[in-house]
This record gives sequence, C-alpha cells and structure tokens, in this order.
Amino acid sequence: MSITTTTHLNFRGEARAALEFYRSVFGGDLVAVTYADLGAAQDESEADQVIWGQVRADNGFHVMAYDVPGRLAYSPGENAYFVSVRGETVEEVTGYWDKLADGATVVVPLGPAGWAPAYGMLRDRFGVVWVVDVAAPYNG
Repeated sequence: MSITTTTHLNFRGEARAALEFYRSVFGGDLVAVTYADLGAAQDESEADQVIWGQVRADNGFHVMAYDVPGRLAYSPGENAYFVSVRGETVEEVTGYWDKLADGATVVVPLGPAGWAPAYGMLRDRFGVVWVVDVAAPYNG
C-alpha cells in the first residue's frame, strides 16, 4: 500500500481557470469534475464550477483544486488550501483518519461519497485542513 499527499487549492469560481493556467506552466493532464457532473449542485449558478479537479504531469507536478460553494465561507488567502491524503483502500485511509482526528474538528465525517469509496475532511488540532480519501478511477 502507498499514500500520496497533494496540495489541494481552494477557489471561488476560478478553479478551472487556475488548473488550466497550472497546466500551461507545468504541462500534464487536466481533469475537472463539476458539481453538475455529480448531481451535487445546490445552487444552479454554481453547477459548472469544479467540485474536484487536478493537473498531473509526468514531471511529477500534481495539484488538486475545487470551487468552494457559495454556502460556505471563503476569503482568498484564508483556507486557500487543503492537504490531501489519498490511499488505495478504505482500511488504509481509516487508520490515518483515526490518528489525524485526535483533537481535530471533523468537517465531513469519513464515509462513502459519490466520487470515492471513502472521503472525509477535518481540521486538525493545529488548524490544518486534511482531506482523506480513497482514489477512485475517473471515467469522464
């Protein structure tokens, strides 16, 4: 088993443009899944915004991004990133989750999600937001 950590950037309506820019700088493949793609749009004006996206290049560059929905607080420069820990199995990521959760505030409990076998988000005791999930192949 192995895990990866990836910088996960947060935007308000600019995730796709940012990912396209980073791809133009570093090369690689871009994937952008919208709220509409997953039937998760709570506000129709945000349906085409990115719920999950990434640029991954053969040179090792990897960044993930999403658009923070309007119903959640967001200020550029504050909560500008998450640390993403992605594992291969639910059992594996649950072990990391349980340890990170010590003294943490759970934002989204670890459990199945529409895009992954397991997904959860927490703010650890030091104020760092962690997204923990199991990689699921994207067939878009």
